[in-house]
Amino acid sequence: MLELVVPGILAGVACYGMAKGVDVYDALLVGAGKGLEILLKILPALVTLLTVVAMLRASGGLEVLADVLAPVLGWLGIPPETVGLMLVRPISGSAALGVGSELISTYGPDSTIGRTAAVMLGSTETTFYTIAVYFGATGIRKSRYAVPAALCADAAGFFFAALTVRLFMK
Repeated sequence: MLELVVPGILAGVACYGMAKGVDVYDALLVGAGKGLEILLKILPALVTLLTVVAMLRASGGLEVLADVLAPVLGWLGIPPETVGLMLVRPISGSAALGVGSELISTYGPDSTIGRTAAVMLGSTETTFYTIAVYFGATGIRKSRYAVPAALCADAAGFFFAALTVRLFMK
């Protein structure tokens, strides 16, 4: 029965659109076209961010950064392997999903690192994107303390993600 939820929702939306006199197929084509336009806009940034993270990891830069930050991260209870995720998450959600997926596939979904990465992805935000979109939409030009406050919120999200995994998922 549960496997019929998504097809049921799609059929319901199509029937509702037809009842309202909307050309459902045309609306689907327009939506798919806009989706492709968005993909073309974000794909270069996504590829660039994933490439930079891969280069940092391949060159050993990410490991050096993790080693430098390991005492502080260890004291906070955050696995040092998640440094790449913590660097990318405030910038790009898609790149963060790629890094998180790589962490989960490398260390396993039931590992402390994999679980911490998954909880970090769910408890933090793409700060710079969100600020740009919402401030741009409302016409705010001076963000002043918004970026530092949002980055502090991300840091708190990273810390509490690791704490939650340690407390509830061991």
